[in-house]
Amino acid sequence: MAFTGKLLFSIVASAIGSAFQHGYNTGVMNNPQHVMTQWLNGSMIDRGQDTDEQKINLIWSTITSIYALGGMIGALGVGLMSRFFGLKWALIFNNIFVVISAVLVFLSKLTAFYELLIVARFILGLNSGIFAGLCPMYLNEISPVAKRGAIASVYQLVITISILIAQLLSYEKVLGSDTLWPYLIGAVILVPCLFQCLTLPFCPESPRYLLIIKKDQEKAQKSLKWLRNTENNAEEIGDMQKEAAAQEAAGSVTWKAMFTKKSLRTPLIISLMIMLAQQLCGINAIIVYSNDIFHNAGLDDFWSALGTVIIGIVNVLMTIVSLVLVDHLGRKTLLIIGFSGTTIFMTLLAVSIKFSEDYTAMGILCIVFVIGFIISFATGPGSVPWFLVTELFKQDARPKATSLAVFTNWFANTIVMLAFLPIKYYLGYFVFLIFIAFQILFLVFIIFKVPETKNKHIEEITALFSD
Repeated sequence: MAFTGKLLFSIVASAIGSAFQHGYNTGVMNNPQHVMTQWLNGSMIDRGQDTDEQKINLIWSTITSIYALGGMIGALGVGLMSRFFGLKWALIFNNIFVVISAVLVFLSKLTAFYELLIVARFILGLNSGIFAGLCPMYLNEISPVAKRGAIASVYQLVITISILIAQLLSYEKVLGSDTLWPYLIGAVILVPCLFQCLTLPFCPESPRYLLIIKKDQEKAQKSLKWLRNTENNAEEIGDMQKEAAAQEAAGSVTWKAMFTKKSLRTPLIISLMIMLAQQLCGINAIIVYSNDIFHNAGLDDFWSALGTVIIGIVNVLMTIVSLVLVDHLGRKTLLIIGFSGTTIFMTLLAVSIKFSEDYTAMGILCIVFVIGFIISFATGPGSVPWFLVTELFKQDARPKATSLAVFTNWFANTIVMLAFLPIKYYLGYFVFLIFIAFQILFLVFIIFKVPETKNKHIEEITALFSD
């Protein structure tokens, strides 16, 4: 199946506006912490409130972590929005949250009400949680089978690029200063928002949604014709018609059926475990607290900043490599390679930090091992979970499964963000042993339970879990 310009346009229009918000708002709060906590302290004093370091740290933790809480709640709306609006228009309407959040960020600075910033971050989380479910579904449903993995991996690629952009823009000499941080948090996010709202209306709705959910074969054929730039789409339409007929015979999928029918419960367990694995390997602890990790390893500000930027660059480059490999080596293979690597490099990182007080060279090795961890993560664990969920379910169950899977991902993300620093306070960098134990357990699960979906049609995949 040819890779057409119109298909590329649809990929770019859907992924840039969606995944950018997910990645950028995850990584943007790392560097400006010092400047923004000073603003918090000043705002509280101006309002006559008592302030101390513990209270400031609690408010800052709330500002950063409430984003993930919003993501959890937003994920639960994926199924409803996709069913009611369709994937394309649900993506477009979701940008309303971005605009509201941007306004609240600037108002918080103008009025010295940090509470508005907390609300803004929560709304951004809602937006990203919804995008994290909708966009991979849309990419999956517009993709030819042979290129499904590579196209769906674009979501993770844009996340890594946006995290890197956030890291670069958030330095104090760029936009992370006392006067410019509202532009960093509230203005930059409007650019991809505007881009998506101007481009995505020209793209077609998912042909699978049109045929299977809306039962409009004519519009589905027009959508496929636009995406494939050919009228010879009988095989794809035929596969969708088979799926639609099977769905009609089976009846609608209820929430109860998701947990009681083996054909749905088994792939759901796999989906939730893979999402847990992605977050409980410790990736966001590494990305969000990278500066803190490098400082604790004895590195100065220059090496810590350089290490953080290198992490971002490597994450982007290796996600591109993953995008190329995923339809050749397969999903399961990349997951096994990736989680094996993250386990090894996190173990080496914990050891190097332990001995960094006695040996200066260990500080530099920390950067090397973190880069090794990022390479391993980007190889498969970073991208595969986002679209593997959409491959394991038919059209009727996919929105519900995606909602639950994305909710689980954000839930695990929230736990890591909230618990990492407090646990590190008591255990030091033995906290990494917890992540290592999780990775070993998930690796065993992947080896024995996760099926390979490479180049398989949806009927072939779902047949693996038949009752």
